[in-house]
Amino acid sequence: MAVKAYDLTGRTAFVTGAASGIGRASALLLAEAGATVHCADRDARKLHETAALIKAAGGEAHAHELDVADKEQIDRAVAQAAAAATTTGTGTGRGTGTGTGTGRLDIMAAIAGIMHNSPVLETREKDLDRVLDINFKGVLYACQAAARAMIEAGRGGSIITMASGAVDTGGPGLLCYGASKAAVVQLTKTLATEVGPHAIRVNAVAPGWIRTPMTERHDSQAQAHTEGVMTRMSPLGRVGDPDDIAHAVLHLASDASSFTTGQILRPNGGVAMPW
Repeated sequence: MAVKAYDLTGRTAFVTGAASGIGRASALLLAEAGATVHCADRDARKLHETAALIKAAGGEAHAHELDVADKEQIDRAVAQAAAAATTTGTGTGRGTGTGTGTGRLDIMAAIAGIMHNSPVLETREKDLDRVLDINFKGVLYACQAAARAMIEAGRGGSIITMASGAVDTGGPGLLCYGASKAAVVQLTKTLATEVGPHAIRVNAVAPGWIRTPMTERHDSQAQAHTEGVMTRMSPLGRVGDPDDIAHAVLHLASDASSFTTGQILRPNGGVAMPW
């Protein structure tokens, strides 16, 4: 019974930021669990690599080249994904509605994001705007498009956003990034209250330090120092990798979390333990 709860056969998932890192790992795992995965990213080459990896493993994938900060692009891609889905799948999910529409979207994983570091006194308006455009507005647009598609289909669904451990720990230089992720947390909780009556669950994942292309943008010496600090801080004695977060995404996407909404799941190795 527990294993069946993670079966996503017949369901349609949309994953932003699918070209690399946590987004790619999540897309691959959702496909492995049986979902048809619509992968979205602005990095065309790596995006199509992700879709190819899914297909090579026997899964079904579609690629959407887009910028999450462009609302029209997100709306169009999500609508296309929902319209392309069939209603013959077996994975309707516990607690979902009974709609009879021809399209469906069961899972939205809004993972796309960027990092920016600068002291508060040196933060420029254009830096803040770009981070908020992608990390907050891009998530908001994805959530809006997904929720509308899910409500129209009438089958419920699961929306997963990507927050960050930065909202619990803070730190020098994290104003833009942390503020954008704090906004995602508020969006997650607010949306959960608004779409719950439609059997749509909304939850966030707040990773700790994860070894991804985004975190590896630093020079190797700085990267090694940061990972060393995080390793010492973690009761588990290690930093995370994208698969650690992908499994959290799968849990929230699946029926195993059918009674979970408005929550922040923190796979962070124990670095932060908020109430």
